[in-house]
Amino acid sequence: MDRQPVFVLVRPQMGENIGAAARAMWNFGLDRMRLVAPRDGWPNPAAGATASGAGRLLDAAQIYDDTAAAIADVTHVYATTARPRGMTTPVMSPERAMADAARRLAAGERVAVLFGPERAGLENDDIARANTIVTVPVNPEFPSLNLAQCVLLTGYEWRRHTADVTHEAVVPGPDGWAEAGEVARLAEHYEARLEEAGFFFPAHKAESMRRNLRNLWSRMPLTKADVRIFHGILRQLVRHRDGPR
Repeated sequence: MDRQPVFVLVRPQMGENIGAAARAMWNFGLDRMRLVAPRDGWPNPAAGATASGAGRLLDAAQIYDDTAAAIADVTHVYATTARPRGMTTPVMSPERAMADAARRLAAGERVAVLFGPERAGLENDDIARANTIVTVPVNPEFPSLNLAQCVLLTGYEWRRHTADVTHEAVVPGPDGWAEAGEVARLAEHYEARLEEAGFFFPAHKAESMRRNLRNLWSRMPLTKADVRIFHGILRQLVRHRDGPR
């Protein structure tokens, strides 16, 4: 993806969390990571162990001594924090922030998102450099998010606003959906056996009963496998009825 935000991990403390953050980023197609003064130095073997297939992000990660240098080439900075900081800065949810970021990137801007260290999050001096604060609506009694969790949540919201997302679907399986003719033959099979069993009674209601039954089959989202199963069920019931007792 050419136009995407840069995720900047500011003074991350543990290599494992950096690797997990890289994995979370790559889950949603993000691959531009910057690290500001990682506590344990760089490269960090523990990061690679938790990246789990996203090691390319670690290999390409850019390293900076301070936050100012890490964001010097961007035009809009978002800072993630769970605590009010007493600054007159716009505050957005992750959903609104990533929608705003997508709009800015589409207009040619360069965007960065700051994530703070695990122990206490971003410092006020870091946040003062941001144009927008991003706050997750978490439990106020336990607002702290793990670094990788925050990256994952932000990456998810980014993906929602920049990719085709299927919000609901029913997958029919390898055989696919049943065709109308197959459903019609299934209905005829059941009607014939039910007729033999005297189901359509009384006579003056028989036609409406057949119509309701056909409508029932039509309303059901049947797959080809479903149709075969229903045919098989009825055949077995008839065999059992007509066989030796």
